[in-house]
Amino acid sequence: MVWIAVDAGTSVIKAVAFNEEGREVALSRANTVVLRLEAGWAEQSMESVWQAVVITVRNIVSKLSEPVSGIAITAQGDGCWLIDAAGKPTGNAILWNDGRAAGVIEQWRSSGFVEKAFRISGSVPYPGLANAILHWLRENQPQRIVSAEYALSCNGWIFRQMTGRSIADLSDASNPFGDVTAEAYSPALIEIYSATRDQSLLPPIARNEDLVGELTPDATSELGLPFGTTVVMAPYDIVSTAYGAGVTQPGQACLILGTTICAETITSQLDLSVDATGTTIALGKDLHLRAMPTLTGCETLGWAAGMLGLDDLESLEALATSTEQGAEYLIFLPYLSPAGERAPFLEPRARGSLHGLGLAHTRAQVARSIYEGLTFAIRECLETAASGTTEVRVCGGGARSNLWCQMIADVTGIEVLRPAENELGARGAFLFALKTTGSLANLAEGMQRYPVKMDAFHPSAESHAKYEKLFQLFLQMRESARVQWALNEVKA
Repeated sequence: MVWIAVDAGTSVIKAVAFNEEGREVALSRANTVVLRLEAGWAEQSMESVWQAVVITVRNIVSKLSEPVSGIAITAQGDGCWLIDAAGKPTGNAILWNDGRAAGVIEQWRSSGFVEKAFRISGSVPYPGLANAILHWLRENQPQRIVSAEYALSCNGWIFRQMTGRSIADLSDASNPFGDVTAEAYSPALIEIYSATRDQSLLPPIARNEDLVGELTPDATSELGLPFGTTVVMAPYDIVSTAYGAGVTQPGQACLILGTTICAETITSQLDLSVDATGTTIALGKDLHLRAMPTLTGCETLGWAAGMLGLDDLESLEALATSTEQGAEYLIFLPYLSPAGERAPFLEPRARGSLHGLGLAHTRAQVARSIYEGLTFAIRECLETAASGTTEVRVCGGGARSNLWCQMIADVTGIEVLRPAENELGARGAFLFALKTTGSLANLAEGMQRYPVKMDAFHPSAESHAKYEKLFQLFLQMRESARVQWALNEVKA
């Protein structure tokens, strides 16, 4: 018997089959398209995302000789995926990295709403969240939500297509309308965000066995699986990835080097009196995930490769490796998203820049400064998320870079462990499905039963000392850049 785990990312949909020993036995991928219809916008056709899921699952099914026990789903979080009463999209999904509602966030921040909301949700709102998107739609494109019944997440959309049920799991429901300690939608937050009209769009929060459904006849036909096959909604991707990397207990940290860079740690002691920053996700049983998800990640490396006339990221890494650390004091601020930055600080006006550039600098030094700038941002995120971290487990596409993994160890001074398996989001969804259906007592037991080999990157004391000075310079340059950021226009 095997499980199929679907991991629906922003640019790639993956389906992975896991056998009874917890090993990957089949993998299928399908690319998806992010639509940039206007400057700063990021949308996806909901039907095209579903068809990519169909393609990957059918490809997996065609490779298997054993029956399928069930399907586990994890997906990109946040954004706004509107459906009508028939379960049909009312338009394109508006994604987590969409920036059109930056003006809404700016209004809320200047009114003190961001600070008030954090004391309830443990999260700082940003333009790609459903509260800001719905507010923007009400004012600018009300026709897109007139016929809507629910505002789902990507995970919720795929689960709805498979089972016919519209729900949200606790991780997706935590932000932006969730009271993170009560683990329920907050009437106070709904009032703060002037979202009374949108309250009916929030799907029911499902827990435990309510996260389990069965394939409908239509989904059975499309996916090529038996009618009634079990479907489990796992937490959204950053949580499932942490689980897949073995981060299941308080104090453990995970770093996802993907489209976004996300530093996250599990905690049993939640302090909502700290400075308002980052995202807090309820995990149940008084556990929370404190996450610092940036708005720029590996996209920055792809941009850099193109700007430097390189064919791929391997060439960019080789170029950066060819020069010494520090890039002759060239400092890169990696805030390239049109939506600015959301963690470890909220600033819709934030933009990237190179500091200290001179005629003597080389292409290699520019390349290295870009890796180093991203890594300085990673250190700041890790330190903001938690203190006392002794190891960090890295994953995502960027974790394939030995240069970057070693650089993270040297900049942070913390041992970096890289799981040998690639599809950790799918693996985490698989383990969560086993727990939810009673095959595992808890996730920690899953890691013991299905261990993952790790590559270790140990920090160099000498390199860490050099990077300490550069990190402080990075912070100083970032503060000086705020003068220029203040001139940037944030559209309402």
